[in-house]
Amino acid sequence: MAPEIDLPGPLSLIDNTKGQLVVNPEALKILSAITQPVVVVAIVGLYRTGKSYLMNKLAGKKNGFSLGSTVRSHTKGIWMWCVPHPKKPEHTLVLLDTEGLGDIEKGDNENDSWIFALAILLSSTFVYNSMGTINQQAMDQLHYVTELTDRIKANSSPGNSSVEDSADFVSFFPAFVWTLRDFTLELEVDGEPITADDYLELSLKLRKCTDKKSKSFNDPRLCIRKFFPNRKCFIFDCPAQKKYLARLEQLKEEELNPDFIEQVAEFCSYILSHSNVKTLSGGIPVNGPRLESLVLTYVNAISSGDLPCMENAVLALAQIENSAAVEKAIAHYEQQMGQKVQLPTETLQELLDLHRDSEREAIEVFMKNSFKDVDQTFQRKLGAQLEARRDDFCKQNSKASSDCCMALLQDIFGPLEEDVKQGTFSQPGGYRLFIQKQQELKKKYYQVPRKGIQAEEVLKKYLESKEDVADALLQTDQSLSEKEKAIEVEHIKAESAEAAKKMLEEIQKKNEQMMEQKEKSYQEHVKQLTEKMERDRAQLMAEQEKTLALKLQEQERLLKEGFKNESQRIQKEIRDIQMRSKSQQPMCHIL
Repeated sequence: MAPEIDLPGPLSLIDNTKGQLVVNPEALKILSAITQPVVVVAIVGLYRTGKSYLMNKLAGKKNGFSLGSTVRSHTKGIWMWCVPHPKKPEHTLVLLDTEGLGDIEKGDNENDSWIFALAILLSSTFVYNSMGTINQQAMDQLHYVTELTDRIKANSSPGNSSVEDSADFVSFFPAFVWTLRDFTLELEVDGEPITADDYLELSLKLRKCTDKKSKSFNDPRLCIRKFFPNRKCFIFDCPAQKKYLARLEQLKEEELNPDFIEQVAEFCSYILSHSNVKTLSGGIPVNGPRLESLVLTYVNAISSGDLPCMENAVLALAQIENSAAVEKAIAHYEQQMGQKVQLPTETLQELLDLHRDSEREAIEVFMKNSFKDVDQTFQRKLGAQLEARRDDFCKQNSKASSDCCMALLQDIFGPLEEDVKQGTFSQPGGYRLFIQKQQELKKKYYQVPRKGIQAEEVLKKYLESKEDVADALLQTDQSLSEKEKAIEVEHIKAESAEAAKKMLEEIQKKNEQMMEQKEKSYQEHVKQLTEKMERDRAQLMAEQEKTLALKLQEQERLLKEGFKNESQRIQKEIRDIQMRSKSQQPMCHIL
């Protein structure tokens, strides 16, 4: 079970100091410890509109995010609160409360635009909080949405993004929730009741005129419709009498407007039930370390004067995680080999079989922990490292076998060498007695198990080193005729030739086994990569189908409203998505 993070209260994630955005290392440390998937809910809006109150309610607390009680913006930068998700076991809820937009003390919208963009980039649900109704003033205050393509890049290709590229953003962007505080209108049209969602859609209707004023009217609405096809609206009555609002968090429930209490409960229930896990392109779930990497990448880009690029952020994260995935896979391989292998192995095949089992598990570990391994760069690195470690184990195995065999030969043949030194065989018939004794000791050597793959070679070299001794005994043995001596010499040569042939066959067999193992390793990489790519493709297809469905809904709305040109633009986006879906074919180019 993954460990839960339950912070006692919020802490700053991104500080805003004199117009500079700086990441808080303490917050990153907390994120790095969250191994569970994260549901990230961010709230943005004008200062002093009650954003922090809603976030405290989502956290299930009365206090937490600072509410403030003056006309000054109380929250600075972006604050974070990580709590166990109340409705999704094994998930962490990350709440992001942002600095109030439009603070007159700042006198600069640049900072507000970056806060707005970061909240969108980091969240899976984006809550825009405003006061009153959705009128033109409310839309004008939401001008940040029209600047998104000036603040965010979907990919690293040259050229500026535009609203027409909204399909590239939709897969990254969060669900959009508009909360309307102190709402006083009756939700009805032509005397018929409507829902808050209906009200939002009516407010987002476009004008058919093409004059400058109509363009100004349409731009923010068009951006919301294109960037956030998944949207929702909630309305809230005034929470209490004005004189009590300064201490809203201290009020007892019976002092609050009952309708407001019910509306807040409905909002919290929806957010907690419907907010999805933050994902990357391709439906890859984000956990704490991944969110940490996104925060760093985006803020560093802004600080260096660049635009945050969603594609670059994912690639930077992939570099980090894929490197770590290689390390995890190698560590698993070495652990498994350390537990399973007892050197020396009886045969090379025994070692290669153990290697193959451990290699297969290591590749599984890599596949589980890696993503977006472009051109299988990191899988190649893993393959090369596994091959190097296999070769190292083979060397260790050979050395262990050699050491074992040398010690065994000394133990078995030591007494024979001592007898030679004592002159035991320097007598008539001594040569044949020596050869007989040597053959007996060879049989004894062969009977000892687990000598390893160097058994023949070490014995051959040992016997070759003693040929001078045998030759000397042969030449001095007066009981043998010259003809018999010549026959013995030929016999020794024949034995040496047979041993050499046997060694050559052993070497050839080992080479064949190594080549076979290399092919099996390649096939294992291909097999697991193909399976992973099929899973990733299915996940990507599901994500694209979801985007496609939302785009089709938006196209139907535009057609009903009579905006044929805008509908045709969305139709083009739909065709682009469909073409991308067809092009998502698994490709395996590994080694």
